[in-house]
Amino acid sequence: MKKQLLTLFSCFVFVSMNAQKIGPPAPYGALPTEAHLQWQELEQYVLVHFTPTTFQNKEWGYGDADPKIFNPLKFDASQIVNAAKAGGFKGVILVAKHHDGFCLWPTKTTDYNISKSPFRNGKGDMVKEFEVATRNAGMKFGLYCSPWDRNNEYYGTPQYVTKFREQLTELYSNYGKLFITWFDGANGGDGYYGGKREKRNIDRSTYYGWDTTWGISKKLQPGAVIFADNGDVRWVGNEQGFATRNVLGDLYTRTNCRKISCRSRGNKFG
Repeated sequence: MKKQLLTLFSCFVFVSMNAQKIGPPAPYGALPTEAHLQWQELEQYVLVHFTPTTFQNKEWGYGDADPKIFNPLKFDASQIVNAAKAGGFKGVILVAKHHDGFCLWPTKTTDYNISKSPFRNGKGDMVKEFEVATRNAGMKFGLYCSPWDRNNEYYGTPQYVTKFREQLTELYSNYGKLFITWFDGANGGDGYYGGKREKRNIDRSTYYGWDTTWGISKKLQPGAVIFADNGDVRWVGNEQGFATRNVLGDLYTRTNCRKISCRSRGNKFG
């Protein structure tokens, strides 16, 4: 009996020692970064889009709206931000510039900006007001800056890409720590373009020199995730919010339309 117990005990020790030598399983598939995890833990955030086209009852501006119409007399960023917080949201993304090209901060890159409007007597900076209100509310702050600019006369040329990168540098340098830098996928089409009123098409995969352009975000905002078609986080593929259970690590293109993030509006499942 003692011999049997000794043998059983020896087997138990052997198995235990070997079990201790076995490490965790090797990682499988794509792994989230620390920035991914922090972004995921936010769960919910809002995107605020406020431009001269707000006063024209339009979602997308053509790029020709007069800055003089932008003058919200009772504007209070804290009221908007605190309403979002009360609704359970943990972050705010401000559209600093949409496709119409109007900049909500006094940029040095173009005259088509908030300093040319009556808002705050031409001394306003709506990006700063939203940033301060968001941080005072204990929420995370992010910025959207549209690559497409329907106002800028240089859009479609290398000169515009330089100006766009300067805009990003201003935004990522002067408004504190960001949790996300957002690059929209809509690029090229008809627009005002400095009065030309024409259609301009670009190759959005190469025109902006994404490695260099995203490099500005990675350098100045290393803790932020980049929202873009091939960025850290991406559009789900439809405007209804439907997504598959797990899309991490998959790359979606127009030629792979069975995937959820194929850019096909209205299709719930790609």
